Amino acid sequence: MHRSDDDLSLAAEQGRICALAAKGQRDLQRRAAEHSELFSARPFDPALYSSIAMAMAFSSPWCTVEELRFANRMVLWGFALDFQVDYLAKSREEVDRVTAETLAVVDGAAPAAEDPLGRFLAELRDELTRSPGYPEARTLWREAVHRTLAAMAREYDWRESTAAGQPPSYEEYLDNADNLACTVVNVAHWIRTGDADVHRRLPELVAASDQVQQVLRLVNDLATHERDREWGDLNAITLVGDPTEVARRVAELTQSCRKTLADLADRCPREAAYLTRQLGYTSGFYGSTDFWGSR
Repeated sequence: MHRSDDDLSLAAEQGRICALAAKGQRDLQRRAAEHSELFSARPFDPALYSSIAMAMAFSSPWCTVEELRFANRMVLWGFALDFQVDYLAKSREEVDRVTAETLAVVDGAAPAAEDPLGRFLAELRDELTRSPGYPEARTLWREAVHRTLAAMAREYDWRESTAAGQPPSYEEYLDNADNLACTVVNVAHWIRTGDADVHRRLPELVAASDQVQQVLRLVNDLATHERDREWGDLNAITLVGDPTEVARRVAELTQSCRKTLADLADRCPREAAYLTRQLGYTSGFYGSTDFWGSR
């Protein structure tokens, strides 16, 4: 087979990105071993760590290993939080406790000895506070964490109301896309890697990230409908009864995202490219597999 210089260059770049992901996966596996209380369940398998590291490396290939290390760990914390609320919490009181403890850590409190999720978050918080833009952006990060917690708690309530025959509407479900814990990671990533101009534009970036997050919520649902049914999770297909309608909405929202990101590229080119690559990579990934391992 003929191999052009472009093929070689492309393969070399992809190899470099995969090397970033490989280093990220090894770091995540070490962190998981050090926080074994959080990550001992079967869904936290080696493929999950690999998938997280690969997604971040392909979304932000210009980052250093250190910058991606932080982003990877933020994503892993989001998975741990989701597992705590969705599968380990046995009551709304337990969900409220996770929320209160998490926000206290965000605000600077020392995590309790029996709070492994808080200990992991405290490590991330302490690293984030050393970023030059943190004092200015701290409130936005707290808001993003709070929105994620509120969305997960809302979905917890919806699972109970759905079992009682009162599911949320399709629009309510889509508006709750913060439970995907995508924007909260992006905010922390931009605080960690952005310059002063990026930090000033964080509200605009958050709005764009929220649009992407909605697409990813539905893309995830298209790929995980059977798993969600087995695990008892809500899913857009279950709510509307038609995967074709969900796919149509994905296409509609993606087109809107493309316009938003094209406009954003004039002011924040790297961050717009990051969101574009995140949207494209994750859509392709969910076309064939899922992040979680078996239950």
